[in-house]
Amino acid sequence: MKAAGQPLLEQRVLDFTRQHHLLPANEKLVVAVSGGADSVCLLHILVGLKEELKLKLHLAHLNHQLRGAESEADAEYVSALAGKLGVPATIERRDVKGYQKNERLSPEEAAREVRYRFLTEVAGATDAKAVAVGHTRDDHIETILMHLIRGAGTRGMRGLQPYTEWPSKTGGLVVIRPLLEVSHQETEGYCRRYRLAPRLDASNLSLSPLRNRIRQQFLPLLQSYNPGIAEALLRTGRIAGDDIDFLDKETARTWVKIVRQEGEAIILDKPKFDRLPSTLKRYLLRAGVEKLLGSAKDIEMRHIEEMMALLDKPAGKRLSLPGGLIFATGYDQYQLATDLTDLSPLPRLEDESQLNIPGQTLLPGWRVKATIIKGTQGMGLLKSDFTAHFDLAKTGDKLTVRARKRGDRFQPLGLPRPKKLGEFMINARIPQSWRNNIPIICSPEQIVWVAGWRIDDRVKVNQKTKQVLCLEFEQR
Repeated sequence: MKAAGQPLLEQRVLDFTRQHHLLPANEKLVVAVSGGADSVCLLHILVGLKEELKLKLHLAHLNHQLRGAESEADAEYVSALAGKLGVPATIERRDVKGYQKNERLSPEEAAREVRYRFLTEVAGATDAKAVAVGHTRDDHIETILMHLIRGAGTRGMRGLQPYTEWPSKTGGLVVIRPLLEVSHQETEGYCRRYRLAPRLDASNLSLSPLRNRIRQQFLPLLQSYNPGIAEALLRTGRIAGDDIDFLDKETARTWVKIVRQEGEAIILDKPKFDRLPSTLKRYLLRAGVEKLLGSAKDIEMRHIEEMMALLDKPAGKRLSLPGGLIFATGYDQYQLATDLTDLSPLPRLEDESQLNIPGQTLLPGWRVKATIIKGTQGMGLLKSDFTAHFDLAKTGDKLTVRARKRGDRFQPLGLPRPKKLGEFMINARIPQSWRNNIPIICSPEQIVWVAGWRIDDRVKVNQKTKQVLCLEFEQR
């Protein structure tokens, strides 16, 4: 079919797909068809373009089993349409209600997740590069309003995009929307012209889903105030899209300067991050969530604002987020992770262990070497923060190593009296995620060393020391 001889709507769709590079030649494409006017119009237009664009089409229809006999009739209609147009089809059913119950989602959320999971499977089975869906200009406007009502921020004001990726555990699904500049009224007119008799989904008349209330009540109300509200919203979406494109580039440029990823954790350099404009802070926090979760679909703008509010809080404060994420403040960094203990560079001590003195002790993640030196002349220089010297007469040789316990106290070197271990760790600016992993060396009477930080003043070496105990912790 040549472009010059095409009716206006087909030509507009063709121009739109070329403008946004949605339909590369010689590619397989899955077309999601519900049976409604929008998706039926989309399928029919793509069938007409397949020779020109050298497309290999495959129809996908999911019976959500939510509307009883009507759902079955939809599936039968789509099957007959696929046969009439000569398009191979995958038509299946899924238990959306069961999924909704198990995942504790709204009916709309459950249906969407099940549908896109199905489309991902069909795309994989047919080796298709993308899935085309029938979202129209009306859906785009409604989405902008939904995001505005929910407080989604600038990114939400962009609305639907011609090309997006739906994240999944098996890989991202490329979703294209060739009808995004076509109205629903136009798709209905197209279907009448070609006598396609699409199905009517009675659930679209219900006022229960937010989108339906926006379509039937809120948008007409806005039009009574501003007859040009649709164009105003579309214009806002375009402007928001331009702003987002710029900020995404700035985020990527800034990311490499102040962010690092350690396994399943994102670490932000606090001094550098604090100097950034607030807008860029929000985008970096969102980007961190997307890195860890694969998407930020469960993160609302209020979650980002809660993270922003935590920036001014003292070190050690934390915030629980969807997806099992925790955002925490440190002394010189901000941390975003599912398990903050994984951020500690120190191996975790599970049990209390006796140290061999003198000799070597192997612990999970540690090798401890204990040496006894006669007199103070042979002490030498400390190899690292995890090496320390003690007066053996004061410590004794019955030392154990363990993690900290509630109520621990010790007298840090140089101080005149004992203090709480927790208070010392705060004053020493030890990151909270490290504290439970720090080896605490104890005699039967007291803590003698917070390994890596400070020995107890009461066991220090002095001029009267006859034997020096040298302890050296080394990670293995």
